[in-house]
Amino acid sequence: MISRRRSAQGHTAPPTGSGPLCPLPAWVEALCKLSGQIRGALRLGGVVFWVPLSVGFEACLLLVPGTPKIRWTRVIWGVLCKLLGLRIRVVGQRAGTVGGPKARQRGERPVIYISNHSSWIDVLILGTILPSVFVAKGDIEKWPVMGLISKIGRTIFVSRQRSTTGRERDEMINRMVMGDNLVLFPEGTSSDGSRVLPFMSAFFAIAKLPKLRDGMDPALLPVSYEPGMAPLIQPISLVYDRLEGLPLHRLRRPVFAWYGDMDLGPHLWQLVQWKESRATVILHEPLDPELFPSRKALAQAAWNAVAQGAAELRQNNPGTVLPGKYDPAELPHNKVRGLARVLDRIGAAFASCKNRH
Repeated sequence: MISRRRSAQGHTAPPTGSGPLCPLPAWVEALCKLSGQIRGALRLGGVVFWVPLSVGFEACLLLVPGTPKIRWTRVIWGVLCKLLGLRIRVVGQRAGTVGGPKARQRGERPVIYISNHSSWIDVLILGTILPSVFVAKGDIEKWPVMGLISKIGRTIFVSRQRSTTGRERDEMINRMVMGDNLVLFPEGTSSDGSRVLPFMSAFFAIAKLPKLRDGMDPALLPVSYEPGMAPLIQPISLVYDRLEGLPLHRLRRPVFAWYGDMDLGPHLWQLVQWKESRATVILHEPLDPELFPSRKALAQAAWNAVAQGAAELRQNNPGTVLPGKYDPAELPHNKVRGLARVLDRIGAAFASCKNRH
């Protein structure tokens, strides 16, 4: 069974049992419990059926040049959201396009999406709405289901060991140069969902590369961006704010939050028994790393946007897109047509994804 280590903050796993909010007759409680268990079993059966089917098709698309593999990965995540009863509400507009080599040739800058992190479910939500690949710790590669989808979805696995830092940094930069966008969780761990942990500035190193001074060996920075092609940063606030159609209160956050030493199996089982839930995602305006004096300043600006948006959503407010710091002319715009448009709509439709600009 997969479990999480206790976080540095000393959080302990909350109880996973749902528990009634008000007294009910015993037969009603038994009926509700049985109904939830049947629902959960059917959903897990759907996941077991969908994952091998979709991953097999994705493996074929890896051999096809272009962006179909990126778009199909979004469909995989979107269907999983549907199977788990997750709806997505999006506030704001996504910076960047699906990308690909042709996008870089057109001069479209890559985008690094920066989000808060409270659960493994975040990957499903963000994977549905963002055309990108994730950067995740190496342990996830060994997980059942999620590990398989992550590998076939071209996730970049990192060990966080000093001896491999340079190689992993170069791989991430290479991916963006070749057309990918990235998703990072700069908190470095997941939280209980009640706040956003401080961002580690080291996560922003690939966005703001050090400048080589005169006489320095270029081999110190073997991979870099073309002039004007450094990535943009888009801060994202993600909060689970509805359960069974009602606003999510503090006592119900453990339904979604996965942190500390919580086990994955029981957490998944209690989640799939709920009939309906919703996550709201705020896509804040992007930040241009070139307009910030240091990585720490960039990390702080991203944290301010993410934390403020998340706090607003936790208070059951609609959510506000916070202004960024960038040149609007730098944002890529291209009209999606044909099969690409169909794939984009399928993923959003399965996740009941609704945009509110």
